[in-house]
Amino acid sequence: MTTAPRTLTAPLDERGFALVLHGGAGGRVEELSLEVKADYDAGLAAAHRAGEEVLAAGGAALDAVCATVAALEDDPLFNAGRGAALTASGRAELDASVMTGDGAAGAVAASRWARNPVQAARAVMERTDHVLLVAPAAKLVRSWGLETVDPEHFVTEARLAQLRRVLAARQEAPRHGTVGAVAIDAEGRIAAATSTGGMVGQADGRVGDTPIIGAGTFARDGVIGVSCTGEGEAFLRGAVAHDVTARIAYAGQEPLAAIEATIAAELTARGASGGLIAAGPTGVVVAHNSPAMFAAYREGERLVTLT
Repeated sequence: MTTAPRTLTAPLDERGFALVLHGGAGGRVEELSLEVKADYDAGLAAAHRAGEEVLAAGGAALDAVCATVAALEDDPLFNAGRGAALTASGRAELDASVMTGDGAAGAVAASRWARNPVQAARAVMERTDHVLLVAPAAKLVRSWGLETVDPEHFVTEARLAQLRRVLAARQEAPRHGTVGAVAIDAEGRIAAATSTGGMVGQADGRVGDTPIIGAGTFARDGVIGVSCTGEGEAFLRGAVAHDVTARIAYAGQEPLAAIEATIAAELTARGASGGLIAAGPTGVVVAHNSPAMFAAYREGERLVTLT
């Protein structure tokens, strides 16, 4: 379901950096109880705090987005890591990507052993000559110095129940669960990271936009960083994250105009829904044409959480 696009913006922090995160875009928030909504608000705030502490201490944008996304992966409320949606056979197959504004990038798809797929994606970027690895083995993940877990760690009762409902009703699966973060640090470096469990009941082996550089994640110093969430196939076909960047870098559009144009052309016009977050020299943007989007960013001294 698509709605009229909604965009929110905020300038850089007075300390010269900015961080924005999302916890997915999708259905109407009226369906959430006040208690569950409070839990989402708390999870978003905790994840934002994890990344902001890095930036406030003078840390790099890459460290900030990885800390933020790892916190969301560890929270079972969100469709990434511990709270991942399950495939039709009841497996968790996790995707993640990271990119820095100097062009470095790494990603994993169908990851089953790394506790935090975003850290595995970073390891691909920093410890291999590759950009994307599919189903990295536990031995390889451990060789990177990362924590591994049994794949059952990601299979929660809540997600099993959700899978049973979707399969029993033969209903269309929710398509909007993803988490991500984008930051610009005090040195002007930009980084973006995205992580997901995919769609509920998806075919084993299905991969969406999240681990595809240019589709679900992109960053370019001096321009913008983008992390996407929504109907993955639409973001893949439209290379949405790169399209936003190209509109700014090559067509000279302002970030907000570029984002609105991309959503209109690549999502709304094609009957697809979702959203994205972005950060760059002018600040942060949250934009979506889905009924709702979970996100957090700082506006002055106030932390804004959207649920």
